Amino acid sequence: MAKVAMVSGGGRGLGQAIVNALLLDGWSVSMGLRDLSQADRFDVPSDRLLATPFDANDPAMASAWTDATLEKFGRIDALINNAGILRMVDFEHGDESDLDDLWAINVKAPFRLIRAVLPHLRASGSGRVINIASTDAKRFRSGTSIGYAMSKHALLAMTQAVRHAAWDDGVRATAMCPGAIDTDLIADLPGVTPKSDRLTPETVASMVAFVLTLPNQASVPELISNTRLETLI
Repeated sequence: MAKVAMVSGGGRGLGQAIVNALLLDGWSVSMGLRDLSQADRFDVPSDRLLATPFDANDPAMASAWTDATLEKFGRIDALINNAGILRMVDFEHGDESDLDDLWAINVKAPFRLIRAVLPHLRASGSGRVINIASTDAKRFRSGTSIGYAMSKHALLAMTQAVRHAAWDDGVRATAMCPGAIDTDLIADLPGVTPKSDRLTPETVASMVAFVLTLPNQASVPELISNTRLETLI
């Protein structure tokens, strides 16, 4: 029986590339989407793909999506927390509502999903959690959003917590920390990495797929991919 992965925000950009990579590797995939029409982008048998409504701002949807996945596939082997937002918040720009949005979607939603899915990952014996963080989870770089970096640092801490919580049950967690990815998230930001120097979604998706092939004895707590030369990471 194919292993089953849940992917948040799997309908476009990096999420779409991750879903495509996992399907190619033989996984069945449950996508949590705000726009269910995005599932039409995938041409695979219906028994390998599920699209379920998921709004990161709605606390009840984590359990609902988990239940729908179990009803469809009967198991959950991996959770990829990919959905996220970027708001410019520093000591001069942005406000409390921007911080609240960043915390709600980049931190609280992944926390709820991990809490809902963890018992089923334990049952798998080789459950996996991959949190799409950022190089901004590893350091602060001048000119970037303090609020975004704060949320990604929190996601990195959450990844470490998963490893401690369920290691003995075979659950492994990885924080993917890529530099700039060529998606709509950063398309119009001033001062962002030039398009030609950005990671492609397919490159990062291949990294996610690779980590999922590793056995319990080859756990990768963080995987950092720089797009520029930096001294700290």
